Amino acid sequence: MKIILVLLGTLLLALPLVTIAVRRLTGAPARRALLGNVAMFFGLFLLTSVAGLTGAFAAAPEAASAAQAASSGGLAEGLKYIGAGLAVGLSGIGGGIAVAASASSALGAISEDEGMFGKSLIFVGLAEGVALYGLIIALVLLFVS
Repeated sequence: MKIILVLLGTLLLALPLVTIAVRRLTGAPARRALLGNVAMFFGLFLLTSVAGLTGAFAAAPEAASAAQAASSGGLAEGLKYIGAGLAVGLSGIGGGIAVAASASSALGAISEDEGMFGKSLIFVGLAEGVALYGLIIALVLLFVS
């Protein structure tokens, strides 16, 4: 059973590459390739969810009891890791959006007046700082609390 699930997961990971190759050869519209990629992603997501919930990839009982004894933190420990991941992920997305907007505006300002380089560099640096603040919060969550 495990081998079938691993092969199915590998197939679902490789099929988007096949759809891209077929699209290039046939000149099919990108919409089909995008729908295929989305379908493969959700198929793989469903496969891993079912495998995780049913215990298809569960460890042996003695290894599971040892792992449970080692992770005695419980719910608070898990929520700490989820909070750290959310802090890094959301601040990274926000920083990327901010840098995209400020960097393109900065390039436009520099192309008109080269004296604006220093001011525009400050604004782009401030936008990048958002992602660093999220990383600092995640490190505080993981190692200080």
